[in-house]
Amino acid sequence: MDYQFKQIEKSWQKFWAENETFKADVDASKPKYFVLDMFPYPSGAGLHVGHPLGYIASDIFARYKRLKGFNVLHPMGYDSFGLPAEQYAIQTGQHPAKTTETNINRYREQLDNLGFSFDWSKEVRTSSPEYYKWTQWIFMQLFNSWYNKETDKAESISTLIAKLEAIPSSEINAVCDEDVLNLLPSDWSNMNAEEKQAELLKYRLTFLKESTVNWCAALGTVLANDEVKDGFSERGGHPVEQKKMMQWSMRISAYAERLLQGLNNIDWPEPLKEMQRNWIGKSVGAMVSFGIENKEQGARNKDAIIEVFTTRVDTIFGVSFLVIAPEHELVASLTTEEQKEDIENYILATKKKSELDRMSDVKTVSGAFTGSYASNPLSGDKIPIWIADYVLAGYGTGAVMGVPSGDQRDFLFAQKFHLPILQILDSQKIEKEADPTKEGKFINSGIVDGMGYKEASEAIVNKLKEIGVGYGKINYRMRDAIFGRQRYWGEPVPVYFKNGLPYLIKEEELPLLLPEVDKYLPTKSGEPPLGRAKDWKYKASPQPSPKEREQIGSEVLSFGEDLGEAYEYELSTMPGWAGSSWYWYRYMDANNNQAFADSDKIAYWKDVDLYIGGSEHATGHLLYSRFWNKFLKDLGFVNEEEPFKKLINQGMIQGRSNFVYMILDVDGRPSHTFVSNGLKENYRTLSLHVDVNMVENDVLDTEAFKKWRPEYNDAIFIFEDGEKSILNPEKEHVFMEGTEVKNLFPISKHRYVCGTEVEKMSKSKFNVVSPDDLVERYGADTLRMYEMFLGPLEQSKPWNTNGIEGVFKFLRKFWKLFHDENFNFSVSDEAPTKAELKTLHKIIKKVEDDVERFSFNTSVSSFMIAVNELTDLKSNKRVILQDLVIILSPYAPHICEELWQLLGNEAGTLSYTPFPIFNPDHLIENEFNYPVSINGKTKTSINLALTLEPKEVEEIILKEEAIIKYFDGKYPKKVIVVKGRIINIVI
Repeated sequence: MDYQFKQIEKSWQKFWAENETFKADVDASKPKYFVLDMFPYPSGAGLHVGHPLGYIASDIFARYKRLKGFNVLHPMGYDSFGLPAEQYAIQTGQHPAKTTETNINRYREQLDNLGFSFDWSKEVRTSSPEYYKWTQWIFMQLFNSWYNKETDKAESISTLIAKLEAIPSSEINAVCDEDVLNLLPSDWSNMNAEEKQAELLKYRLTFLKESTVNWCAALGTVLANDEVKDGFSERGGHPVEQKKMMQWSMRISAYAERLLQGLNNIDWPEPLKEMQRNWIGKSVGAMVSFGIENKEQGARNKDAIIEVFTTRVDTIFGVSFLVIAPEHELVASLTTEEQKEDIENYILATKKKSELDRMSDVKTVSGAFTGSYASNPLSGDKIPIWIADYVLAGYGTGAVMGVPSGDQRDFLFAQKFHLPILQILDSQKIEKEADPTKEGKFINSGIVDGMGYKEASEAIVNKLKEIGVGYGKINYRMRDAIFGRQRYWGEPVPVYFKNGLPYLIKEEELPLLLPEVDKYLPTKSGEPPLGRAKDWKYKASPQPSPKEREQIGSEVLSFGEDLGEAYEYELSTMPGWAGSSWYWYRYMDANNNQAFADSDKIAYWKDVDLYIGGSEHATGHLLYSRFWNKFLKDLGFVNEEEPFKKLINQGMIQGRSNFVYMILDVDGRPSHTFVSNGLKENYRTLSLHVDVNMVENDVLDTEAFKKWRPEYNDAIFIFEDGEKSILNPEKEHVFMEGTEVKNLFPISKHRYVCGTEVEKMSKSKFNVVSPDDLVERYGADTLRMYEMFLGPLEQSKPWNTNGIEGVFKFLRKFWKLFHDENFNFSVSDEAPTKAELKTLHKIIKKVEDDVERFSFNTSVSSFMIAVNELTDLKSNKRVILQDLVIILSPYAPHICEELWQLLGNEAGTLSYTPFPIFNPDHLIENEFNYPVSINGKTKTSINLALTLEPKEVEEIILKEEAIIKYFDGKYPKKVIVVKGRIINIVI
């Protein structure tokens, strides 16, 4: 029987599903291995050929580890909350849950067709109430925790309350808001429950705070920086402005140093780790207070200061201006009447820019003068105060000191607005290098003359500290993470409000379900869509639970007349990263209703051994996941500090776009005539993307193009040979594998050749290739191997369907090793030859080395070489082919399962069969096939042991009939033996 891949693949996919072949349970007798893929968002478009690249690689590794005796957990699920489903719901009125379910079913079908060894019994969906119950539960744990700097970990809020009851709050070393009250224990005890709740909110790891956000009115939600481009939303292109809003935030900044140090203990790509280091942005420097002048005006008095963090405090004598963020709280009080209009206009323009745009634009500077001045705390110089959009309110103090001689952006700013440029040199350098013709002037500090950078910085910090205007400080660029979105399709926040303060619902009331709404749009008053829900209120119970007592101290919350009163729920939902920040733990115990995962299962599976996914999540999902993991460890729920031991970023499979070229007339107007790629230089043309699915080997199916674009039904094509399209499509035909297919491609030389370009695979470029079509035509095993064959896993590479035929032919050739010329199954039980063993053990060694270093593309090449060698050797030995089946099975599991069964093995799967053991002895060269030359011309060859000396070789060949016949009756004059290379006989 020939290689019937469709039948074989469907049969084994059914077998794996029915027998739960890849279900993983705790097994203390085996070492564990947890292989994880970044789970997909199930879009309506389904998978294209670029999506499975990482899944194929992880599946090969998971299957290989099973063969190596590991207990492998390889799960899959769906990140199923998100904006696309909600946008579709807004447009159609269809509930996001329905479209999400449809999309998931489509993804599942496609994933199954590719033969992945996922443990589907542990599937998770972040939008499932059974799942987001535990996302809400983790939120509650964060709300009920604070970060103790003394123990360097998160603790229950009850331990903070105990400290407030015992010691002054100034002695508590906590990560908290800057405006915490300075309380004595007596002050705390005299506060009522609501006052305590308000103060504790300043310490909690998740808290409400006014933040500057990217607000998109058209979408009705806050957007992350990476969702905004040039002041517009990436989805839909709607205007985005900077806006201050009360938002839930998470105190990820408390974990900044641990997140930074943890990077030293994980095997991640260095560029990705560097991205996180830069995002965390640790800086060692000093805080400096600049006093504000113009004391007689409004709020500006002798106590008013602007605090600045700087890593170069040694340049303080070169400060010629201060810049504060347009959102800084002092802007209004600093702005003079003369400057008011300029400041207001500048703030309005700034609101249209995203933070990312403001940070990344280093070439242009802009700003507005407030009209106020500050004084340098050491030199006493009068310094103008400006606002500029390159300073962000949420970074550092929202103010920077301008040192034009030490910073490029400050220099450009000073140049543009004609501000002084002060150059700082010690007294010795002034004498040698001062040049009065240069712009600016030189300043001698009188404090750090002759000192190096470190000495000068230390001296200045000591001086600032001495006079009470500064101190040394370590700062982090990373800000607390905003944790909310004003949309419908997300996790409800398990919080209600009483008198403006947030309180948690009870744990036994989880999950807090998404309510039904009439529309998925904000309310008329601007509230998020959840504000449309009818009768969606929280009914408070008369007495608090023990957990509630922990939140507010020892007092008992008495609701009194509020008994049964309804309170407003939080109307924002959690952001997209909430459900993805802990999902690998749910895979360990996906069906547990009592906990997010059983502690014994967490202790066994521990962490993810291999994680494969995109680098685009470096400062989002991957950072938040590490944060939540460390928090859960602090509270004793998990055992490992880091969630992902090893991470690989797979490269992108880029699309190979095709173009047709429309000729423009003399006036530049488009015609309906298209010229082939090779002739386009002779015309003025407009290039148009064309669907790659109607192109083969860059030749366009012109009739399919006309049907696809009816407006070009009358199109004329100038073919590559210069002829115009006059062919009768009814007479055109080609033969593919014995089947006549009409109207596909012209068989004549009249071909329309398309142009090509490598671009991102996208529906808008019509270059999306569906894996379904390729699986239907070539099979899943072919597609799996071809995607690996395209190049190194970590590198991006263009997709080109033209090369897949070679991999398909390889699998057919592999199949033929087990069959005779009539495709009857035929293997031999004879002992293998040395050459066959050598080929087998070369591929064993090669695959082991390649898989362990994730070099899957080189393995595919080696498989092809091995099959070619065995074909040349006419090898059909069971002992050779059976091991070869096991070795190839991680890459092409369907064909290997089928052959394993045909080889007579017990009914079942080879998935847990031991991987063949490499024997280096089979690679030792103890014989050599010497080419034999007579008078310099090669006539034959002879196989001899390499241990033989030249004299012994000569004795043997002079007796060998197959060689003597070439002597033509003469006796050799000379025999030259080059050991291990050649034998040359001179007659």
